[in-house]
Amino acid sequence: MAFFLFLSCVLWGIGHLMRAPYRMRWAMIGVLYLAVLLAHFTLPDENPLRQSIGGTAGGWLVLGGAIALIYGYSRLLKRLKAKPTPAEKPSNGLFTETELDRYARHIVLRELGGPGQKKLKEARVLVIGAGGLGSPALLYLAAAGVGTIGVVDDDIVDNSNLQRQVIHRDADIGIPKVFSAERAMLAQNPNVVVKPYNRRLNETDAAELIADYDIVLDGTDNFDTRYLVNRACVAAAKPLVSGALTQWEGQISTFDPAKATPCYQCIFPEAPAPELAPSCSEAGVLGPLPGVVGSMMAVEAIKVITGAGTPLHNAMLIYDALYGESRRIGLKPRSDCPVCYSGAHEKDKTA
Repeated sequence: MAFFLFLSCVLWGIGHLMRAPYRMRWAMIGVLYLAVLLAHFTLPDENPLRQSIGGTAGGWLVLGGAIALIYGYSRLLKRLKAKPTPAEKPSNGLFTETELDRYARHIVLRELGGPGQKKLKEARVLVIGAGGLGSPALLYLAAAGVGTIGVVDDDIVDNSNLQRQVIHRDADIGIPKVFSAERAMLAQNPNVVVKPYNRRLNETDAAELIADYDIVLDGTDNFDTRYLVNRACVAAAKPLVSGALTQWEGQISTFDPAKATPCYQCIFPEAPAPELAPSCSEAGVLGPLPGVVGSMMAVEAIKVITGAGTPLHNAMLIYDALYGESRRIGLKPRSDCPVCYSGAHEKDKTA
Protein backbone atom coordinates (compact mmCIF):
# COMPACT_ATOMS: atom_id res chain seq x y z
CA MET A 1 0.00 0.00 0.00
CA ALA A 2 2.83 2.40 0.87
CA PHE A 3 4.45 1.75 -2.51
CA PHE A 4 1.14 2.52 -4.26
CA LEU A 5 0.77 5.78 -2.35
CA PHE A 6 4.34 6.72 -3.24
CA LEU A 7 3.73 6.10 -6.96
CA SER A 8 0.43 8.02 -6.78
CA CYS A 9 2.23 11.02 -5.30
CA VAL A 10 4.87 10.80 -8.02
CA LEU A 11 2.21 10.72 -10.75
CA TRP A 12 0.38 13.64 -9.17
CA GLY A 13 3.61 15.62 -8.97
CA ILE A 14 4.39 14.93 -12.62
CA GLY A 15 0.88 16.05 -13.56
CA HIS A 16 1.34 19.23 -11.54
CA LEU A 17 4.64 20.03 -13.25
CA MET A 18 3.03 19.42 -16.65
CA ARG A 19 -0.02 21.50 -15.61
CA ALA A 20 -2.27 18.59 -16.48
CA PRO A 21 -5.97 18.96 -15.54
CA TYR A 22 -7.05 17.33 -12.29
CA ARG A 23 -9.16 14.83 -14.21
CA MET A 24 -6.10 13.62 -16.12
CA ARG A 25 -4.10 13.25 -12.90
CA TRP A 26 -6.82 11.16 -11.30
CA ALA A 27 -7.02 9.10 -14.50
CA MET A 28 -3.30 8.26 -14.23
CA ILE A 29 -3.78 7.14 -10.61
CA GLY A 30 -6.80 5.10 -11.73
CA VAL A 31 -4.67 3.32 -14.33
CA LEU A 32 -2.11 2.56 -11.61
CA TYR A 33 -4.88 1.12 -9.41
CA LEU A 34 -6.12 -1.10 -12.26
CA ALA A 35 -2.54 -2.28 -12.84
CA VAL A 36 -2.34 -3.33 -9.16
CA LEU A 37 -5.59 -5.30 -9.46
CA LEU A 38 -4.37 -6.90 -12.69
CA ALA A 39 -1.17 -8.00 -10.96
CA HIS A 40 -3.17 -9.63 -8.15
CA PHE A 41 -5.43 -11.52 -10.52
CA THR A 42 -2.75 -12.67 -12.97
CA LEU A 43 0.43 -13.27 -10.97
CA PRO A 44 0.95 -16.36 -8.73
CA ASP A 45 0.63 -15.94 -4.94
CA GLU A 46 4.35 -16.27 -4.31
CA ASN A 47 5.33 -13.61 -6.88
CA PRO A 48 7.52 -10.91 -5.22
CA LEU A 49 5.68 -8.07 -6.97
CA ARG A 50 2.34 -9.31 -5.72
CA GLN A 51 3.72 -9.70 -2.21
CA SER A 52 5.05 -6.12 -2.31
CA ILE A 53 1.56 -4.76 -3.04
CA GLY A 54 -0.29 -6.52 -0.28
CA GLY A 55 -0.40 -10.18 -1.23
CA THR A 56 -4.17 -10.31 -1.80
CA ALA A 57 -6.65 -8.30 -3.85
CA GLY A 58 -9.26 -8.07 -1.07
CA GLY A 59 -7.98 -4.88 0.50
CA TRP A 60 -7.61 -3.18 -2.86
CA LEU A 61 -11.18 -4.08 -3.84
CA VAL A 62 -12.48 -2.66 -0.57
CA LEU A 63 -10.46 0.52 -1.14
CA GLY A 64 -11.81 0.91 -4.68
CA GLY A 65 -15.37 0.32 -3.56
CA ALA A 66 -15.05 2.89 -0.76
CA ILE A 67 -13.66 5.51 -3.15
CA ALA A 68 -16.44 4.80 -5.66
CA LEU A 69 -19.09 5.21 -2.95
CA ILE A 70 -17.60 8.47 -1.70
CA TYR A 71 -17.33 9.85 -5.23
CA GLY A 72 -20.89 8.82 -6.10
CA TYR A 73 -22.25 10.32 -2.88
CA SER A 74 -20.46 13.64 -3.49
CA ARG A 75 -21.76 13.83 -7.06
CA LEU A 76 -25.30 13.11 -5.86
CA LEU A 77 -25.06 15.89 -3.27
CA LYS A 78 -23.88 18.37 -5.91
CA ARG A 79 -26.75 17.47 -8.22
CA LEU A 80 -29.30 17.81 -5.43
CA LYS A 81 -27.92 21.19 -4.40
CA ALA A 82 -27.99 22.48 -7.98
CA LYS A 83 -31.53 21.26 -8.65
CA PRO A 84 -34.35 23.71 -7.89
CA THR A 85 -36.90 22.51 -5.37
CA PRO A 86 -40.44 21.84 -6.64
CA ALA A 87 -41.77 24.72 -4.49
CA GLU A 88 -39.69 27.19 -6.49
CA LYS A 89 -40.79 25.90 -9.87
CA PRO A 90 -43.06 28.39 -11.65
CA SER A 91 -46.44 27.06 -12.71
CA ASN A 92 -48.49 28.08 -15.76
CA GLY A 93 -45.96 30.75 -16.66
CA LEU A 94 -46.64 32.68 -13.43
CA PHE A 95 -43.97 34.06 -11.14
CA THR A 96 -43.43 32.63 -7.70
CA GLU A 97 -43.18 34.96 -4.70
CA THR A 98 -39.43 34.36 -4.66
CA GLU A 99 -39.13 35.36 -8.32
CA LEU A 100 -41.20 38.51 -7.83
CA ASP A 101 -38.91 39.54 -5.01
CA ARG A 102 -35.80 38.61 -7.01
CA TYR A 103 -36.78 40.62 -10.08
CA ALA A 104 -38.34 43.56 -8.21
CA ARG A 105 -35.67 46.00 -9.42
CA HIS A 106 -36.51 45.07 -13.00
CA ILE A 107 -40.25 45.28 -12.51
CA VAL A 108 -40.10 48.84 -11.17
CA LEU A 109 -38.21 50.00 -14.26
CA ARG A 110 -40.65 51.84 -16.52
CA GLU A 111 -39.02 50.42 -19.66
CA LEU A 112 -39.32 46.81 -18.44
CA GLY A 113 -42.01 46.33 -15.83
CA GLY A 114 -43.91 43.09 -15.36
CA PRO A 115 -44.51 42.54 -19.10
CA GLY A 116 -40.79 42.89 -19.84
CA GLN A 117 -39.85 40.46 -17.09
CA LYS A 118 -42.41 37.99 -18.45
CA LYS A 119 -40.80 38.27 -21.89
CA LEU A 120 -37.43 37.47 -20.29
CA LYS A 121 -38.95 34.45 -18.54
CA GLU A 122 -40.30 33.16 -21.85
CA ALA A 123 -37.15 33.94 -23.86
CA ARG A 124 -34.64 31.46 -25.21
CA VAL A 125 -31.08 32.77 -25.56
CA LEU A 126 -28.14 30.87 -27.03
CA VAL A 127 -24.61 31.87 -26.03
CA ILE A 128 -21.76 30.62 -28.21
CA GLY A 129 -18.66 30.33 -26.05
CA ALA A 130 -18.36 30.05 -22.26
CA GLY A 131 -15.06 31.93 -22.07
CA GLY A 132 -14.19 35.56 -21.34
CA LEU A 133 -17.24 37.14 -22.98
CA GLY A 134 -19.62 34.26 -22.35
CA SER A 135 -18.88 34.15 -18.60
CA PRO A 136 -20.39 37.52 -17.58
CA ALA A 137 -23.09 37.34 -20.25
CA LEU A 138 -24.28 33.95 -19.00
CA LEU A 139 -24.25 34.99 -15.34
CA TYR A 140 -26.21 38.18 -15.99
CA LEU A 141 -28.73 36.47 -18.28
CA ALA A 142 -29.37 33.89 -15.57
CA ALA A 143 -29.59 36.60 -12.90
CA ALA A 144 -32.01 38.58 -15.08
CA GLY A 145 -34.37 35.60 -15.28
CA VAL A 146 -34.03 34.58 -18.93
CA GLY A 147 -36.10 31.40 -19.02
CA THR A 148 -33.93 29.15 -21.19
CA ILE A 149 -30.23 29.65 -21.76
CA GLY A 150 -28.21 27.47 -24.11
CA VAL A 151 -24.42 27.46 -23.99
CA VAL A 152 -22.12 25.96 -26.64
CA ASP A 153 -18.43 25.24 -26.03
CA ASP A 154 -16.12 22.26 -26.55
CA ASP A 155 -13.29 23.45 -24.27
CA ILE A 156 -12.42 22.49 -20.70
CA VAL A 157 -11.59 24.88 -17.87
CA ASP A 158 -7.88 25.62 -17.69
CA ASN A 159 -5.94 27.42 -14.99
CA SER A 160 -5.05 30.21 -17.44
CA ASN A 161 -8.76 30.93 -18.01
CA LEU A 162 -9.45 31.99 -14.44
CA GLN A 163 -7.83 35.43 -14.79
CA ARG A 164 -10.92 36.62 -16.71
CA GLN A 165 -13.51 33.82 -17.11
CA VAL A 166 -15.36 34.54 -13.89
CA ILE A 167 -18.07 31.92 -14.26
CA HIS A 168 -15.49 29.18 -13.58
CA ARG A 169 -13.67 28.42 -10.32
CA ASP A 170 -10.37 26.82 -9.44
CA ALA A 171 -12.19 23.61 -8.51
CA ASP A 172 -13.60 23.47 -12.07
CA ILE A 173 -10.20 23.02 -13.73
CA GLY A 174 -10.41 20.03 -16.07
CA ILE A 175 -14.22 20.16 -16.30
CA PRO A 176 -15.95 21.01 -19.62
CA LYS A 177 -16.79 24.71 -19.58
CA VAL A 178 -20.45 24.20 -20.41
CA PHE A 179 -20.99 22.05 -17.31
CA SER A 180 -19.02 24.43 -15.10
CA ALA A 181 -21.12 27.31 -16.46
CA GLU A 182 -24.34 25.35 -16.00
CA ARG A 183 -23.53 24.71 -12.35
CA ALA A 184 -22.72 28.38 -11.71
CA MET A 185 -25.89 29.63 -13.41
CA LEU A 186 -28.18 27.23 -11.55
CA ALA A 187 -26.46 28.10 -8.29
CA GLN A 188 -27.14 31.77 -9.05
CA ASN A 189 -30.74 31.25 -10.19
CA PRO A 190 -32.39 27.80 -9.93
CA ASN A 191 -35.49 29.12 -11.74
CA VAL A 192 -33.83 29.15 -15.18
CA VAL A 193 -33.32 26.24 -17.56
CA VAL A 194 -29.75 25.75 -18.78
CA LYS A 195 -28.98 23.63 -21.83
CA PRO A 196 -25.25 22.80 -22.15
CA TYR A 197 -23.91 21.72 -25.57
CA ASN A 198 -20.44 20.28 -25.02
CA ARG A 199 -19.28 20.46 -28.63
CA ARG A 200 -17.89 22.77 -31.25
CA LEU A 201 -20.49 24.38 -33.45
CA ASN A 202 -20.30 23.11 -37.04
CA GLU A 203 -22.09 23.48 -40.35
CA THR A 204 -24.17 20.36 -39.70
CA ASP A 205 -25.91 21.42 -36.50
CA ALA A 206 -25.55 25.22 -36.40
CA ALA A 207 -28.75 25.97 -38.33
CA GLU A 208 -30.90 23.53 -36.37
CA LEU A 209 -29.55 24.66 -33.00
CA ILE A 210 -29.83 28.40 -33.64
CA ALA A 211 -33.34 28.04 -35.05
CA ASP A 212 -34.46 26.79 -31.63
CA TYR A 213 -33.57 30.09 -29.90
CA ASP A 214 -34.82 33.68 -30.04
CA ILE A 215 -31.48 35.48 -29.98
CA VAL A 216 -27.80 34.47 -30.20
CA LEU A 217 -24.78 35.92 -28.39
CA ASP A 218 -21.43 35.23 -30.04
CA GLY A 219 -18.46 35.34 -27.68
CA THR A 220 -16.10 33.15 -29.70
CA ASP A 221 -12.50 33.99 -30.50
CA ASN A 222 -12.08 32.81 -34.09
CA PHE A 223 -13.41 34.12 -37.38
CA ASP A 224 -14.47 30.74 -38.80
CA THR A 225 -17.00 30.25 -36.01
CA ARG A 226 -18.09 33.89 -36.16
CA TYR A 227 -18.86 33.61 -39.87
CA LEU A 228 -20.68 30.32 -39.31
CA VAL A 229 -22.84 31.80 -36.52
CA ASN A 230 -23.58 34.85 -38.66
CA ARG A 231 -24.70 32.76 -41.63
CA ALA A 232 -26.98 30.63 -39.47
CA CYS A 233 -28.50 33.68 -37.75
CA VAL A 234 -29.20 35.41 -41.07
CA ALA A 235 -30.77 32.25 -42.50
CA ALA A 236 -32.99 31.84 -39.42
CA ALA A 237 -33.74 35.60 -39.14
CA LYS A 238 -32.38 35.64 -35.58
CA PRO A 239 -30.75 38.73 -34.02
CA LEU A 240 -27.06 38.30 -33.22
CA VAL A 241 -25.19 40.16 -30.48
CA SER A 242 -21.48 40.00 -31.29
CA GLY A 243 -18.61 40.99 -29.00
CA ALA A 244 -14.85 40.90 -29.45
CA LEU A 245 -11.73 41.70 -27.42
CA THR A 246 -8.10 42.56 -27.91
CA GLN A 247 -5.70 43.57 -25.15
CA TRP A 248 -7.29 46.75 -23.70
CA GLU A 249 -10.12 47.23 -26.20
CA GLY A 250 -13.52 45.65 -26.76
CA GLN A 251 -16.27 46.07 -29.30
CA ILE A 252 -19.94 45.12 -29.50
CA SER A 253 -22.73 45.34 -32.05
CA THR A 254 -26.18 43.85 -32.61
CA PHE A 255 -26.80 42.49 -36.09
CA ASP A 256 -30.34 41.85 -37.33
CA PRO A 257 -30.64 41.88 -41.14
CA ALA A 258 -34.36 41.01 -40.80
CA LYS A 259 -34.68 44.63 -39.61
CA ALA A 260 -32.52 46.05 -42.41
CA THR A 261 -29.31 46.15 -40.36
CA PRO A 262 -25.96 44.87 -41.65
CA CYS A 263 -24.79 41.39 -40.75
CA TYR A 264 -21.40 40.53 -39.29
CA GLN A 265 -19.90 39.77 -42.71
CA CYS A 266 -21.02 43.15 -44.04
CA ILE A 267 -18.60 44.73 -41.57
CA PHE A 268 -15.87 42.08 -41.75
CA PRO A 269 -16.00 40.70 -45.31
CA GLU A 270 -12.81 38.68 -44.85
CA ALA A 271 -10.88 37.32 -41.90
CA PRO A 272 -7.69 39.29 -41.26
CA ALA A 273 -4.27 37.67 -41.49
CA PRO A 274 -3.39 35.74 -38.29
CA GLU A 275 -0.64 38.21 -37.36
CA LEU A 276 -3.15 41.08 -37.51
CA ALA A 277 -5.64 39.38 -35.16
CA PRO A 278 -3.64 37.51 -32.50
CA SER A 279 -5.45 35.46 -29.88
CA CYS A 280 -5.70 36.50 -26.23
CA SER A 281 -3.00 33.98 -25.35
CA GLU A 282 -0.66 35.63 -27.86
CA ALA A 283 -1.48 39.32 -27.37
CA GLY A 284 -2.83 39.27 -23.82
CA VAL A 285 -6.06 40.76 -22.50
CA LEU A 286 -6.96 42.81 -19.42
CA GLY A 287 -8.83 40.58 -16.95
CA PRO A 288 -11.86 42.84 -16.25
CA LEU A 289 -12.30 43.84 -19.92
CA PRO A 290 -14.36 40.73 -20.89
CA GLY A 291 -16.59 41.51 -17.91
CA VAL A 292 -17.34 44.97 -19.30
CA VAL A 293 -18.07 43.81 -22.87
CA GLY A 294 -19.81 40.57 -21.83
CA SER A 295 -22.13 42.55 -19.54
CA MET A 296 -22.89 44.89 -22.43
CA MET A 297 -23.82 41.86 -24.52
CA ALA A 298 -26.29 40.76 -21.83
CA VAL A 299 -27.75 44.29 -21.79
CA GLU A 300 -28.21 44.19 -25.58
CA ALA A 301 -29.94 40.81 -25.34
CA ILE A 302 -32.33 42.10 -22.66
CA LYS A 303 -33.15 45.18 -24.77
CA VAL A 304 -33.85 43.07 -27.86
CA ILE A 305 -36.04 40.63 -25.92
CA THR A 306 -38.08 43.25 -24.08
CA GLY A 307 -38.12 46.01 -26.68
CA ALA A 308 -36.63 48.48 -24.21
CA GLY A 309 -34.41 51.30 -25.43
CA THR A 310 -32.45 51.20 -28.67
CA PRO A 311 -30.21 48.21 -29.46
CA LEU A 312 -26.88 48.71 -31.19
CA HIS A 313 -28.42 48.27 -34.64
CA ASN A 314 -26.42 49.89 -37.45
CA ALA A 315 -23.74 50.82 -34.92
CA MET A 316 -20.67 49.43 -33.20
CA LEU A 317 -19.63 50.51 -29.73
CA ILE A 318 -15.89 50.42 -29.06
CA TYR A 319 -14.62 50.62 -25.49
CA ASP A 320 -10.99 51.56 -24.77
CA ALA A 321 -10.22 50.52 -21.20
CA LEU A 322 -6.66 51.89 -21.23
CA TYR A 323 -7.81 55.49 -21.74
CA GLY A 324 -11.36 55.18 -20.41
CA GLU A 325 -12.96 56.17 -23.72
CA SER A 326 -15.94 54.90 -25.70
CA ARG A 327 -16.82 55.71 -29.27
CA ARG A 328 -19.69 54.74 -31.51
CA ILE A 329 -19.28 53.98 -35.20
CA GLY A 330 -22.16 53.92 -37.68
CA LEU A 331 -22.56 50.75 -39.79
CA LYS A 332 -24.42 50.11 -43.03
CA PRO A 333 -25.32 46.95 -44.99
CA ARG A 334 -23.18 46.09 -48.00
CA SER A 335 -25.04 45.59 -51.23
CA ASP A 336 -22.51 42.94 -52.28
CA CYS A 337 -22.62 40.96 -49.02
CA PRO A 338 -22.89 37.26 -49.96
CA VAL A 339 -24.72 36.44 -46.71
CA CYS A 340 -27.43 39.00 -46.00
CA TYR A 341 -28.03 41.12 -49.08
CA SER A 342 -31.66 40.86 -50.15
CA GLY A 343 -34.49 42.81 -51.59
CA ALA A 344 -35.23 44.04 -48.07
CA HIS A 345 -32.01 46.02 -48.11
CA GLU A 346 -32.71 47.35 -51.56
CA LYS A 347 -36.18 48.41 -50.41
CA ASP A 348 -34.66 50.11 -47.37
CA LYS A 349 -32.18 52.00 -49.56
CA THR A 350 -34.91 53.33 -51.89
CA ALA A 351 -37.36 54.22 -49.12
